Amino acid sequence: MEKLMADGATPPTLGAVMKGIRGRNGWTLKEMSAKSGIPVSTLSKVEHDRLTLSYDKLQQLSQRLNLRMSDLFAEDEEDMTPRVTGRRSIGTIERAARVTTDNYDYHYLCTDLRQKRMIPIITRIRAHSAREFGELVHHQGEEFIYVLEGRIEVHSEFYDPVTLEVGQGIYIDSSMGHAYVVAEGFEEALVLGVCSSADDGLMDSLMSLHG
Repeated sequence: MEKLMADGATPPTLGAVMKGIRGRNGWTLKEMSAKSGIPVSTLSKVEHDRLTLSYDKLQQLSQRLNLRMSDLFAEDEEDMTPRVTGRRSIGTIERAARVTTDNYDYHYLCTDLRQKRMIPIITRIRAHSAREFGELVHHQGEEFIYVLEGRIEVHSEFYDPVTLEVGQGIYIDSSMGHAYVVAEGFEEALVLGVCSSADDGLMDSLMSLHG
């Protein structure tokens, strides 16, 4: 008979527990596979509740990931409480990873933290028109852009262009085509951007835009 939790809800499946452990640690399926010794395809099937693991495999998983077996069985609600990792990183322009494109100079901050759900970027904008910019950019997630210097025009797939001054910002769905260009009267503009996504691989997605 299916075990019920204290509040009457059914406990999470092994797949949900595995996905939660991976998410809390910021691991990709490939990284979790390397740590646990269990193939990526098997882990993926388990997370999607299409496969379960034998006791031997569960024991192997708990030993290699330094977990209690009870963590995998989610025997109590406390086991599902998000764990504080204490991660932190101080970002400076001197330590940023710089990427230069035709339209932007990107400075990726806090690159010592892997598998971030938010990507902070200082960007110097050089393009002066949507025509000069070229094709609109699309990528996963959402983003917030805040003007530090100069003035910018924001061009997007579904809205008329909007001008932003120093001290103003915009929050958009990044899957919508978008471009940031320098507004009239300025040679360049400097913005702080924060890109975020609930999916793994956001950094890879952003870097692929640079070619």
